[in-house]
Order: sequence, then C-alpha cells, then structure tokens
Amino acid sequence: ARRKPARGKAASKGYREAKKLRAKAYKKVSRQRQDTGRKWAKRVVADHDAIAVEDFRPKFLAKSTMARKAADAAIGATKKALLEMARKHGRIVHLVHPAHTTMDCAQCGARTKHALPLSERTYACAACGTVSPRDKNSARVMLVRAGLNPAGADGARPGGTQFRQAA
Repeated sequence: ARRKPARGKAASKGYREAKKLRAKAYKKVSRQRQDTGRKWAKRVVADHDAIAVEDFRPKFLAKSTMARKAADAAIGATKKALLEMARKHGRIVHLVHPAHTTMDCAQCGARTKHALPLSERTYACAACGTVSPRDKNSARVMLVRAGLNPAGADGARPGGTQFRQAA
C-alpha cells in the first residue's frame, strides 16, 4: 500500500475510498501473518514435547538492522502464538536468554573471543574442534541452556521415529 493515498484531497470521496482500501489491505496482511504464525506454532507443538526458544524482545528487534524483516515476519505475534499453543496442548516452552548463543559451543561450552559475522555460516570451536552449521549450533546451545537433550535436534527422535521439520 502506498504511504500517501493515490487520489484526491484530504476530504474528497476518492481520498476516503483510498483510505478504506488501504485499511482493508493492512487488515488482510495482518490476518495472514496471524494465520501463518498459528499454523506454524501448532505444527511445532504437535511435533515436540519440549521446546526451547530465545526470550528476545520484539522492541529490541525493531531497533536492529533486521527491523523490516522482523516486522514482516510478525515475530512477536508468532512467539505469542507458540506460547499459547504450547499451554493449550500441555507442552513445555523454555525461554532461553539470547546472549552469546552463536558464540558458545554446544559440545564443550567454550565461548569464542569475538562474535561471528552474519556472513559466516559455519561455527568452528577452537577448544574442541567441533564444526557445525551456525544455526544448528545455536539451536543446540539453546537446548543445552534449557536443560534439554540436544540428541534429537537433527530431525529424529531418540527412539528412531522421524518427525516433520518446522518450516
């Protein structure tokens, strides 16, 4: 939607119509985001008994360089939907403090001296030599901090049964 209505002066009929159309479009987008968030949350809760997520503040994300992407993904609303769906289905959600999740090693717990730039997609631990994708290492760190076993974090439960990956 455009920032300035396409037609007319402030009190004209064309201006009011454009304003209504813009409001309708924003409401539709908002409902689509909520629907997507709820469906994702339901799938995650159905597939996992315990869940660990970052306890981030959406206000903080709004001030970061990823503000537009965070707002577009409706991260705060999605997190809220996940917490509500987990409560409804009796699942446990562990909120993990987000500090240093990309700097810590999931295997040995050692912390790198400097933060990894976003362009670097693999994590290599200097202490134990573990090499893994950056996001998977970060997810395993969150599971360890939540007191959960990261053994089933690769898409397979310890019993060997597969579950769907959350998109």
